[in-house]
Amino acid sequence: MTRLTKFMLSAPVLLLTSMLALSSILSGCAAVVGAGATVGVAAVQERGLKGRVSDLEIEAQVLEKFVKAGFKLTSTIGAEVYEGRVLLTGASTETKITDQAVKLVWEVDGVKAVLNEIQVGKNSGISDIAQDSWITAQVKSKMTFDGDIFSINYVVETVNGTVYLIGIAQNEAEHKRAKQHAASVKFVRNVISHVRVKNY
Repeated sequence: MTRLTKFMLSAPVLLLTSMLALSSILSGCAAVVGAGATVGVAAVQERGLKGRVSDLEIEAQVLEKFVKAGFKLTSTIGAEVYEGRVLLTGASTETKITDQAVKLVWEVDGVKAVLNEIQVGKNSGISDIAQDSWITAQVKSKMTFDGDIFSINYVVETVNGTVYLIGIAQNEAEHKRAKQHAASVKFVRNVISHVRVKNY
């Protein structure tokens, strides 16, 4: 999901509604292949289907609050939620917008932490967003094809060449490999990880 589409409330709400509907459909032994695969992926993740649905609910509420607050698309502030931890990314020249974003997120039930990574004093142009999307795709690809990384447990976002990671690593070695892959991609300036290493 691009940073621009994060402000489009209908997407998260539709996805959440679809997943909730699918969970009941699956119990009746019926599934649509594409949508069923989405549910299957969520079930395999460390956070499980229930955790994924909870995170989607939080994300939908956060985005709704952003829209109601009048945040503009040009601010390109996005939210990724993993285990109730909300990662805010994007760029804005207005400090008060970032402060307001953090405040609004804390108003949502179920939020356990707010990871504010909004770059203040900067903006992202169309070319920056295109390059960031390319970087994100490259990082995801490298992680997906690495047999030592359970990539399904990671979320990747890139803003102005800085790669942000959030999710769950099976161990520190896997976490290190994920960060190395991110750092090895062309145009990456920095890698910031909010990945939690799994406790056995």
